[in-house]
Amino acid sequence: MADDAPLLLDVTRLVWRRWVGRHPTGIDRVCLSYLEHFAPQAQAVIHHRYFRGIVDRHASQELFAILLEPPAGFRAALVKAFLRHLSGMRGKARRRLYLNIGHTGLDSQGFRAWVDRTGVRPVYFVHDLIPMTDPEYCRSGEDERHRARMRTVLSTASGVIGNSQSTLDELARFSATENLPYPPTLAAWLGETPFQPPLGPAEPDRPTFVVLGTIEARKNHLLLLNIWRRLVERLKADAPQLLIIGQRGWEAAEVCGMLDHLGPLSGHVIECGNCSDEEVALHLATARALLFPSKAEGFGLPLVEALRLGVPVIASSLPVFEEIGQGVPMLLDPSDEAAWETAIIDYAQPVSAARDAQLRRMASFRPPTWKGHLDAVENWLSTLL
Repeated sequence: MADDAPLLLDVTRLVWRRWVGRHPTGIDRVCLSYLEHFAPQAQAVIHHRYFRGIVDRHASQELFAILLEPPAGFRAALVKAFLRHLSGMRGKARRRLYLNIGHTGLDSQGFRAWVDRTGVRPVYFVHDLIPMTDPEYCRSGEDERHRARMRTVLSTASGVIGNSQSTLDELARFSATENLPYPPTLAAWLGETPFQPPLGPAEPDRPTFVVLGTIEARKNHLLLLNIWRRLVERLKADAPQLLIIGQRGWEAAEVCGMLDHLGPLSGHVIECGNCSDEEVALHLATARALLFPSKAEGFGLPLVEALRLGVPVIASSLPVFEEIGQGVPMLLDPSDEAAWETAIIDYAQPVSAARDAQLRRMASFRPPTWKGHLDAVENWLSTLL
């Protein structure tokens, strides 16, 4: 098979995430969607501290298959493939478009030199600038690392894909501040793998709300726990139920401490760390609303997933939620606990004018799809050629 695929696709993130046994998260799912779509017309690029290279086309197809359907012995299969094709890590770039979908290696030593040496034409996917705009919600030092990534993006890109116009607006502001060139861009909302709506789900015995996502500081679970503490004090057994669906992350010690010692909140607040897609769909479908009080987001798939299922959303008044919500959700200041408490109490009632109004607005909602996203990307990439 000739070394002539029209695209080069960086799969470094997918390789190392699978290698250490991580289940796919949001960015991984985007990378997998691009891999599934572009694999037939692409060759793989791998970055490692000991080597960087373009994998030959035959070896790339073998690697793509392993990544899309990981075998039980993933590590052994990967090592076997690499040992057999190690000499194939010499593919020539020939000014081909190089897609980096996962921010992979952009702050690593030698990345820019590799771009210059090979002559690839990079197209980057920018998921968010949160480490720079809201560093208090990220690991120590992540702000400078992400700043280095975005400098690389702006200095070397032939094009940039953003998951929202809001993300690209932040990138444009950073470009102006740093006096760096701003490349051609495309705002393409993320598609979602639709939950299968449960058949005839049984209504819970009391009003239930769902918050969906990793438990970390910027997700603002603390606001909800404070509200629920007051609701339980006031309403006792009549307080609504809060389901917290998501794995524990970082910078959330106070929230995790409260979840470990629920006290009076026991039975009213339930943590679900590992729910299947079917369970998530069931919980969402029977909820009075999805609660999404984040203080910073690059996109917000749970909002799209809930609205697609016909479930109301109460979310933060972030620019990206205004954009992707298409005027449907109730949007509130993420620091205004009183407003959130009032809305939750209202939506918990058997009859809620505000909730009914949102249900009527859903008729205008158009959920983004992966097909629409990838078709738009492919058409835009052709303009860069």
